[in-house]
Amino acid sequence: METNLFDRVFIGVVLFVAIHLAWMRFIEMYVPLGVATALSVLIIFAIIRWG
Repeated sequence: METNLFDRVFIGVVLFVAIHLAWMRFIEMYVPLGVATALSVLIIFAIIRWG
């Protein structure tokens, strides 16, 4: 399926929110939220770069 830049950014932002919500529910008591942010940013860059 072909995706354009907007599609990839949108998918990245949706995943960013989903990762943070899941992180706050299950993992935040063990690992700080900053780790989720760093992980999400890496995932967004990978999605935008390699689609």
